[in-house]
Amino acid sequence: MRPTGLYQRLVRADRSNQSEQEQHRIAHNGLRHVGSDALQQVGDQVVNAKTVLPWVLAAVGAPTVFTALLVPVRESGSMLPQAAMAPVLQRVARRKKFWLWGAGGQAVAAAGMALTVAVASGWLAGLGVVLFLALFSLARSLNSLAGKDVLGRTVPKGERGQISGLTTVLSGAVAITLGLGIRLLGGDGAGVGVLAVLLGVAALAWLAALAVFATIMEPPAEVAAGAAEAADGPTPARTTGWVGDSWALLRDDAPFRRFVIARGLLLVSALSPPFVVVMATREGDAGLAGLGPFVIASGLAGLVGGRVFGRLADRSSQQLLTAGAIAASVLVLAFLGLHRLEAVRESWWLYPVTFLLLALAHTGVRVARKTYVVDMAGDEKRTAYVAVSNTAIGVVLLVAGAVSGALALLGPQAALLFLAAAGLLSALVSRSLPDVSASSATT
Repeated sequence: MRPTGLYQRLVRADRSNQSEQEQHRIAHNGLRHVGSDALQQVGDQVVNAKTVLPWVLAAVGAPTVFTALLVPVRESGSMLPQAAMAPVLQRVARRKKFWLWGAGGQAVAAAGMALTVAVASGWLAGLGVVLFLALFSLARSLNSLAGKDVLGRTVPKGERGQISGLTTVLSGAVAITLGLGIRLLGGDGAGVGVLAVLLGVAALAWLAALAVFATIMEPPAEVAAGAAEAADGPTPARTTGWVGDSWALLRDDAPFRRFVIARGLLLVSALSPPFVVVMATREGDAGLAGLGPFVIASGLAGLVGGRVFGRLADRSSQQLLTAGAIAASVLVLAFLGLHRLEAVRESWWLYPVTFLLLALAHTGVRVARKTYVVDMAGDEKRTAYVAVSNTAIGVVLLVAGAVSGALALLGPQAALLFLAAAGLLSALVSRSLPDVSASSATT
C-alpha cells in the first residue's frame, strides 16, 4: 500500500481542499510523526518514573529518598525550561533539529542509567540514576516544545488529534509487551542485569526515533517565515525577557489563561494512580509480579482509548477535556467509597481495575490538552502557548506534589480527596473554554 493510502486509512479527514502533492506531503510527515513517537514510547515505558525506575532503585539497593525524587525530577524538569527556550526556538528557521537534540540527549541519559545500574549499587547507583534522569528530563523538554511546533507546521488541524491517538495506541501495545516481558523474564526476582538491558534497549529506541524524525519535511513557507523572523532580530516584545513575556501572555490572553488554570487543576488523572498502587501494596503483593498488572493496565488504556480519544479530540478537544476531568474525579471518589468496604478492599480486582479506568481517563485528558493547545494557538502563538503552559504546569506540579505528599502523611486517601476536588474544579473551568476544534470552526 502506498504511504498516502496507508495514512489516509489511519487518519480520517476532509481532504477536498488538499492537492495531491499536499496530501502526499502530509502523509509523509504524518507517518513519520507516528513512527518516531512510537519508538519514543518504547523508551518512555522503560524510563518510567512511576513504575520501572522505582523497581530499578529497589533492585540496586538505593535509599528510598532517591525513589521520592523520581517523579518531581521527571515531570517538572521537562516543563520548567520551556518558556526560556521558546524565544530561542522562535528565532530558528528549521525547528525539527531541536527534537533531534532532545532525542539524542534522552538516548545518552538512558545509556548512562543502564551503565550505572550495571556497575553501581546503593546510594551511588541512586544518585547516578536521578542525575541521569535530570539530564533525560531536560532533553525531553526540547522534544515536548519542538514536537508540537513541528506537528502544527506539518499536519493540518483536524488530523493532529488522531496522530496523537495513534501514538497512544502504540504506547499501550509497548506497555503491555513490557509488562508481560518483565513477568516472563524475571517474575518476582527480576535481576539487575535484566533491568540494565531494558535501559540499554530504551537508549537504542531513541536513536531509532531520531533517525525517523530526521526525515520529516518542514514546509518551505514555514521555514522561510522562521528565517525572516530570525533575520529581523529581537523584537520589542522580547525586551522584557522570557519571564516578562510569559507573564504578559498569561495576564493578557484570557482564553489561554483559563486553559492553563484548567490544566493546572487537572492533575487528578496524572497523580492519583501512584496512590492506588501504594494502597494495593498494603493489601496484597508488593513485589515485581504484583506490579505487573498495573503496567499492563496502563498499556490497555492506551491501546483501547488512543484512537477513540484522538477522533473525539479532533471533534471537540474542549468537551473531551471537561469529560476527562469529571470522569477521573468521580472514579477516585468511587474508589475511596468502595475501599471503605472490607470485603471489597481485600478483593484482587479493585486496584488494577481502578488503575485501568484512571489510565483511560488520563489518556483522554492527555490527547485532549495536546490537541487543544495546538489548535487554539494558530501558527504565530503555537510555540509560546506550548512553552508557557508547560512551564506554568511544571511549577504547579511542584506545588501540587508537595501538597499531596504532605496530605499523604495522613494517608493516601487524604491526597486522593484533594486531587478529586481539584479535578472537579478543573471541569468547571474547562467548560468555559472556547471550542477551537476544526469541526466547531466549520459549523
